[in-house]
Amino acid sequence: MIAVADLAASPNALAPHYARFRVAERVLLTGHSHQAWPDVGRDGQIEAFDDAAAWVDDKWDRAAAKADDVRGGVRRLLADPGAEVALAASTHELVVRFLSGLDLAGGRPRLVTTDGEFHSLRRQLARLAEAGVEVVWTPAEPVATLAERMAAAIDDRTAAALVSAVLFASARIVPHLDVLAAACRHRGAELLVDAYHALGPVPLRVHDAGLGDAWVVGGGYKYLQLGEGNCYLRLPPHADRLRPVVTGWFAEFGELSDGREYDHAGGDGRGPGKVGYPAGAQRFAGATYDPVSHYRAARVLRFFTEQGLTPELLRRSYQHQLGVLAEAFDALDAPEGVITRDRAAPLAEHGGFLALWSPYARWLTGALRDRGVGADSRGDVLRLGPAPYLSDAQLEAAVGALGDAVARVPGLP
Repeated sequence: MIAVADLAASPNALAPHYARFRVAERVLLTGHSHQAWPDVGRDGQIEAFDDAAAWVDDKWDRAAAKADDVRGGVRRLLADPGAEVALAASTHELVVRFLSGLDLAGGRPRLVTTDGEFHSLRRQLARLAEAGVEVVWTPAEPVATLAERMAAAIDDRTAAALVSAVLFASARIVPHLDVLAAACRHRGAELLVDAYHALGPVPLRVHDAGLGDAWVVGGGYKYLQLGEGNCYLRLPPHADRLRPVVTGWFAEFGELSDGREYDHAGGDGRGPGKVGYPAGAQRFAGATYDPVSHYRAARVLRFFTEQGLTPELLRRSYQHQLGVLAEAFDALDAPEGVITRDRAAPLAEHGGFLALWSPYARWLTGALRDRGVGADSRGDVLRLGPAPYLSDAQLEAAVGALGDAVARVPGLP
């Protein structure tokens, strides 16, 4: 069984499995955005092509089996073996279907969220606010009280609260989501938790976290190494109460396969509530999609299992790597006016990347790239995202390259 020491070593024990991404030859601190894919992911993509070539339109039974493998992987990651899981190409697609099932035009025209959500949600909610939906933007800082402040904003007019488990810009873990869940339950509001920056570096056992009746959305593009097109929506037990207005024909795929069709005109064409929905995750299905992503994801999820990359091991690995990065950064003794990090919150309260604040974040990202280190920036935040296939020596070398770049920031004395 692989251990954190094996991942910290040089060479890293996992690195040979990522030969096509050349993780041993370059330092990819892009782990919070686009991690390398293990080589077996390519095998999954080839299998998808071969199945299409062999079975043509009959490939869909095999594609459906891969989709079920992906759902099973999500259930394991959330420690929720009985969960209904809807899949889609993006979280935005799933969130829009969720929002379209809420009573926003009736008795619950209010949404409560934060000003620290990722752009796909931020932009969509801002547009809904323009259209007349009341959106309460709760300041994400201070993170320690975010859930409690959101809970206080929930009232009987609130349709849903929407919040990240880990904030995408700062990597801060949002504590006490169970408090927010209880407030939503008390007021009859839905709770949607964005777990995109959690699964992988931060274990999220939904029932232990008090989120049994929450919706959980996320994807595998980042830490899970599944690539594009692999997003999920974990449904709570009461999900059948919602009838999403934005609905795809795959939601009635079972009926069509049986030779039956829903009455698309709604019976007499006038009465409401005539469009039928299946029970469970299928009611949030979309339409025809590219199944290659699920072939790749199913194979990568199996690789994680084969290598013993459990949520608990990954958490220990990320915490170790953040410690290596933070210690090396502190040793630079860089001027705080140029670049600094959050030292008020311990690393145990952070997810999978080290956030560094700098007015030169964008320039430093380019300077790091010129020095063979991949990283990114969001506004004035430079994000260094490790991954389990990187060695400690690579992380230390990356921070050394950052120190060299900081010393050459244009305009500094």
